[in-house]
Amino acid sequence: MTDKPSLRERQAPLKERYETDPESARLTFTIESRTPTHDDPTRVRIGTAGAPGVEWRVGAHPYAGGDGDLACSGDLLLASLAACQEITVRMVAAAMGVELQELDVTVEGDMDFRGTMGIDAETPVGFSAIRTKIRIGADVAPDRLERLAKRAEKYCVVGATLRQSPEMTLEFEAAPAANGSK
Repeated sequence: MTDKPSLRERQAPLKERYETDPESARLTFTIESRTPTHDDPTRVRIGTAGAPGVEWRVGAHPYAGGDGDLACSGDLLLASLAACQEITVRMVAAAMGVELQELDVTVEGDMDFRGTMGIDAETPVGFSAIRTKIRIGADVAPDRLERLAKRAEKYCVVGATLRQSPEMTLEFEAAPAANGSK
């Protein structure tokens, strides 16, 4: 049985290609709705074009009228940040030769549902604050852990995206119903 190549070995050809051909590093992620028509507006199915068999079932939060038996979109947003932060810490640690004995990531988000429920026009829709707490255990000097933490914060894609607020567009197309009803 052959050993799996190290992270550095897997990334080396990618880095070389991206340096010589910057366009090859660009990718558009596509997430799409896969929800069949049904009577419950609080439940959806979402999938990714990058992994055709992967699908997430998502429900409205109980504070917005959901049943509470599925993760809500806010959970997925915070989970994306937690997953990205943990993966980034682990990858940076591997690149730095730091062996982690412990890694815990907790993400919390504050939201006032009066905004999303349309109760108070002055209340913002969405999270007003997001906090990430990372606890790392490793047998290395504190300055190396500090460098690891700074690099992980810098290279976490989801964290950087939330801090930078990318340009967002929405195209809404009204299509006639398939059965011809109005």
